[in-house]
Amino acid sequence: MTDPTPRLLRALAGETLDRPPIWFMRQAGRSLPEYRELRTRAADFIAFCHNPQMAAEATLQPMRRFPMDAAIVFADILLIPRALGQEVWFETGEGPRLGALPPIEALASQVEASTGRLADIGETLGRVRAELEPERALIGFAGGPWTVATYMIEGRSSDRTAARTFAYQEPERLDALIDVLVDATARYLVMQAHAGAQVLKIFESWAEGLAEDVFQRIVIAPHQRIIAQVRAAGVTAPFIGFPRGAGALVDNYAAAVPVEGVALDTQASIAQGLRLQAGGKTIQGALDNLLLRAGGPALDARVDALLEAWSGGPYIFNLGHGVLPDTPIGHIARVVGRVTGKPVPTMAAA
Repeated sequence: MTDPTPRLLRALAGETLDRPPIWFMRQAGRSLPEYRELRTRAADFIAFCHNPQMAAEATLQPMRRFPMDAAIVFADILLIPRALGQEVWFETGEGPRLGALPPIEALASQVEASTGRLADIGETLGRVRAELEPERALIGFAGGPWTVATYMIEGRSSDRTAARTFAYQEPERLDALIDVLVDATARYLVMQAHAGAQVLKIFESWAEGLAEDVFQRIVIAPHQRIIAQVRAAGVTAPFIGFPRGAGALVDNYAAAVPVEGVALDTQASIAQGLRLQAGGKTIQGALDNLLLRAGGPALDARVDALLEAWSGGPYIFNLGHGVLPDTPIGHIARVVGRVTGKPVPTMAAA
């Protein structure tokens, strides 16, 4: 009898499966023509994220095209600072922009209210869960506190130099900001779990370049506190942590943070993945999103190499970063077919 439990949940419970579950970061949108058409109907990106009908449709579009084992809710990591009272908007072709960082005390006073301001994301999750097949898992997520703080401090995507300098020059102020983000993020993830998310992921997208002691202070410790608060609220959904760019410090992270899964970026070695599996973690990643875009024999070879190396333990097939907007749909279909063993028509659900 086939186990009805979603393949992703089985992998995160530590099972070694006949094939790994597969899903891609940023699979919802960007590379799909149906997403680009849908996006034209929203006034702006934030309005899109806060429209449950449209966000649910964006979440489900790749699930109709490809036999992915999980959907990830269409949202953005910068919805939290906006819900806390900082101005956030998106410039077309340039990415996010944020207004001046409000006083930390003002942000702290909005933590409880921020969860209600994000209720639209909960409604999106409920809509998706109601339509998604039971064997396919639904992932909720939030940005890691340090990553979100870098945007709040610098006002845009950057090389994080100013934010890292801030961490050294104003440690107490940064710690206070991180504390606010820990509390707001934990509440947000609890809400997502109650709305239907079966897996929770923390995207610490800018974990690179940090000294070991700083990494412990602003990445490891905040993630520990988020998970503790979520568990204290009675949520049992497994966590995937993604300290992107952390290199060797991923081992420190895996040893200290009680996540069930550790997402690996493109630079992760085969040996590191095997080491994490031996330590009791499910691993996820680490196919290069540029290779996915490039395609060809090199893509096939790397997919096969990752499957051969890591399929002997709990493993989730994924990228080391998100799908790029100009990635050919045929390349995605080819990889999904290679992992699942089922040919994927490239025009399905187009």
